[in-house]
Amino acid sequence: MSNIDRKIDAGAIIGRLERGAAAIAALAAIASPQRARWKPAPEHWSILEVCCHLLDEEREDFRVRLRSTLEDPSRPWPALDLVGVAEKRKYNQRDLSSTVDEFVRERRASISWLRSLSESTDFRTAYQHPKFGPIAAGDLLASWAAHDALHMRQIAKRLHGMAADDASGFAIAYAGDW
Repeated sequence: MSNIDRKIDAGAIIGRLERGAAAIAALAAIASPQRARWKPAPEHWSILEVCCHLLDEEREDFRVRLRSTLEDPSRPWPALDLVGVAEKRKYNQRDLSSTVDEFVRERRASISWLRSLSESTDFRTAYQHPKFGPIAAGDLLASWAAHDALHMRQIAKRLHGMAADDASGFAIAYAGDW
């Protein structure tokens, strides 16, 4: 797709990001603080770990990189070390409620900043990523909303698995296939 063909409904995406924070908070609240630490397997993240990741991404990734790209696309993005981050940052030892509250506050700051952008913001402005090549500001904005959706699905999957775990010996097949 050429740059001329690229279109973005930034308002729709920003609205989804705003409502997404409430959806993530509501999904996370379905699990008790203790059960939010449950993992179906050691290599999988718990609901709490997902929420901690979303908070870190809000602070260190999407808003920071989108702003950097729009302000100076030649400026290197700050490094992100995602290898073993849940263990390094002790995600599963944190408090669910305060983590979700912090995420919602950070998201509000992101929404406020996004809404402050002018109508003439050029979302085709691109950063030359050393691994992925050019990443346009519009790519980042769209990916931000998609990232929320991926993690909402992940939280929902944990809740689904938790239903089976809480009813050991009983089946959840009547619910339907995942």
